[in-house]
Amino acid sequence: MNLQWINSLGLRLGANGLPYEIPMHPKLVHLTLGLFIVAILFDIAGAIFAIERPIFEFLGLPAIRSSFFEVGWYNLVGGSIATFFTVAFGFFELILANPPIHQKSNWGLNTSWTVLLHGMGGVLLLGVIIAMTVWRGLQRYYWRKDAARQVQWSYLLVGIIIMCILYVHGTLGGQLGSEFGVHVTAAKLLQEGANPDSLPK
Repeated sequence: MNLQWINSLGLRLGANGLPYEIPMHPKLVHLTLGLFIVAILFDIAGAIFAIERPIFEFLGLPAIRSSFFEVGWYNLVGGSIATFFTVAFGFFELILANPPIHQKSNWGLNTSWTVLLHGMGGVLLLGVIIAMTVWRGLQRYYWRKDAARQVQWSYLLVGIIIMCILYVHGTLGGQLGSEFGVHVTAAKLLQEGANPDSLPK
């Protein structure tokens, strides 16, 4: 891969093939996942609050239905913002990746297909999460602003489906690191012929 444009920026690639020590994309991925999952789970909790209320009262926990929807909304907004940085760092790190060509993952996909599916999937999921945020905002401020249940059941169902898709998509990304060794320092050094005994512990 031609890295002249990286060198022209004055960036120096380390042993993991990145200009910084620890890959940023996996960290941001977990932030996005956490915010989105919490958003959907709290909206579900708010939607079924009538069922949960006796449990909260028995446990002596003060709980207000609207508070669940507040957590759901603000986590979703945070997740949609974080997703932009997640995708941006993902593509930057993907450009610098140099995975093995003739290897296949546990799913039987070669490097090219794994990279393609994970990269394009990330862009599509960015669009989906933004669309979910807009949908959620319309419910919060217009469609259901005076309703006790702030979210539609169809919104929650779509949210659960997206969580399943995020699991599959995240697994593809995990395979790039764990099976193809993308931006893993030890894997990079081994590819360059380093002695395994001399690798960092």
